Amino acid sequence: MRVLIADDELPVRSALRLLLEQQFGVQQIDEAGTAEALAECIRSGCFDLLLLDWELDSAAGAGGLSELHGRCPRMRIVVLSSQPEVGSVAIGAGASHFVCKGDPPERLLEAIHLDSTASGASQS
Repeated sequence: MRVLIADDELPVRSALRLLLEQQFGVQQIDEAGTAEALAECIRSGCFDLLLLDWELDSAAGAGGLSELHGRCPRMRIVVLSSQPEVGSVAIGAGASHFVCKGDPPERLLEAIHLDSTASGASQS
């Protein structure tokens, strides 16, 4: 599984990388700290899973998710945010899952697990 972590906070990216390596054995993980870096990663090839910080520059929002799906239609996107109220907006914009950064880690593990085992996008 090829994964991209897009978050402007290095400690968050590092924690997510460690979680993916330990819990799922993912070896191919790229990181982007800006919307520009995210776009560059997507231009270099499609990913199976994107963990996307909703507040990452201008990458989030309905337009951003639509563009990401346009470039990589099969990529599953788990949106992360510290604002739980954007969950329904993210799902409505095309995210596979939404996880609040304040949720227990098991919530994120569940979303990633569902994405790694399901062939279609499952919403929760």
